[in-house]
Amino acid sequence: MKKKIEKISRRKFAKDISSTVLYTSSILGVSMFERSLYAEQAKKKLRPTSFGKAKSVIQVWMWGGPCHIDTFDPKPEAGYDFCGPYNKPISTNVDGIRIGQLMPNLAKCADKYSILRSVCNGQNAHETAAYLTQTGRMPGRYVFPCAGAVVSKFKGYDAGYNKMIPPYIVMTQPQGRFSESGFLGAKYKPFATGGDPSRIPFAVEGIIAPGISRDRQKIRRKILESMNTFNTSLASSGYLKQADEAIDQAYNLVLGDAGQVFDISKEPAEIRKEYGSDKFANSCLIARRLVEYGVPYITINYGGWDTHKGHFEEMGRKLPSTDRAIAALINDLDRRGLLESTIVWVTGEFGRGPKIMWEPPYFGGRGHWGSAFSMLLAGGGFKGGQVVGKTDKRGEYVEERYISPGDVIGSIYSNLGIDPDATLTTPQGDVVRIVPDKPEEGIHSGGLLTEIM
Repeated sequence: MKKKIEKISRRKFAKDISSTVLYTSSILGVSMFERSLYAEQAKKKLRPTSFGKAKSVIQVWMWGGPCHIDTFDPKPEAGYDFCGPYNKPISTNVDGIRIGQLMPNLAKCADKYSILRSVCNGQNAHETAAYLTQTGRMPGRYVFPCAGAVVSKFKGYDAGYNKMIPPYIVMTQPQGRFSESGFLGAKYKPFATGGDPSRIPFAVEGIIAPGISRDRQKIRRKILESMNTFNTSLASSGYLKQADEAIDQAYNLVLGDAGQVFDISKEPAEIRKEYGSDKFANSCLIARRLVEYGVPYITINYGGWDTHKGHFEEMGRKLPSTDRAIAALINDLDRRGLLESTIVWVTGEFGRGPKIMWEPPYFGGRGHWGSAFSMLLAGGGFKGGQVVGKTDKRGEYVEERYISPGDVIGSIYSNLGIDPDATLTTPQGDVVRIVPDKPEEGIHSGGLLTEIM
């Protein structure tokens, strides 16, 4: 006897199929929300109203990974084993937003930045996490360029950038965990300043000769020119025109206006006091000067956050000066009308373990944590006074709105006027997108940060 086939309505069929797909996707760990967002962005090429509002990026790279619970995602209710002595978060000038108790200056300007509390890269190794956070990609066939190198290409050398200072600056050392320029090659590597910004004048390697005054360098140039009789005899021929132009450019970098960008001694005393006087503070002030000069991408490589041992002692020293300098940078840019065209991106490669390791040999340390961490974004078309995403009550895992590194980088590109769908050509001739067209394997994503764009 044949079984009777039940007739179902078209509406019921669609509902059942949707439920099945949603259930299957949840098993695979990828939500329909994530896939639909990427599909819609690919089809419609959605451009937020903030597209192209930014001209420069200042990236504060907190190498080693700052703890989100101690900074931008405090969890006092989680108890002493998670928040330790930092159990008194402070209110900001935006209702409902609290941050860590050692950041009173940033609390006063929360209306100027947004906090991303649900960033997740799932990586607990420095090298992989740094590469992923800077490129939006997992390691694979190609070594992709980081955001700074991509910006130096699209907004620098390939966009008619003709200033004396390179379009991608790192203070003071390269990040070192990966090749910043990737397959783009040496042309797009950052210029690392070297030197110590806490010393004035700041001796930038290749620009400022330590121990030799500007007047003495000018005298040296005149002496060299007077002795170069060969060049003098050919001056009218035009044969040495290009060589002379190159020499003039080099001297302008050393002795002219370009080199002066790194000299903060002429900044008003009240401005220097606002930032502070340590290496990081002066790096932030120089970064603001570089933005004024027109440099598209500046990274402050700010180490010291890999606190496996004695975490709270180190944070007691580090967080107050960090808070002071970053707040001063944001406020200074805002006063000068530069914040609306300058993105300030504060991040590390991951966060730190929410559960404190009290036992020896750590004595109150925090391990690596890529399952959930925070970033700060200000200016350049990003809204202020917002929080995107949420972690659970202990800050261990994302509870609402996964944010991948690719989402952040793609949003930054968009605000710079660089289409996230733009492509690069590898040395092998393959054409690849500057950010993934779908989440990298194992990475959750919610798409561009349209909530704050």
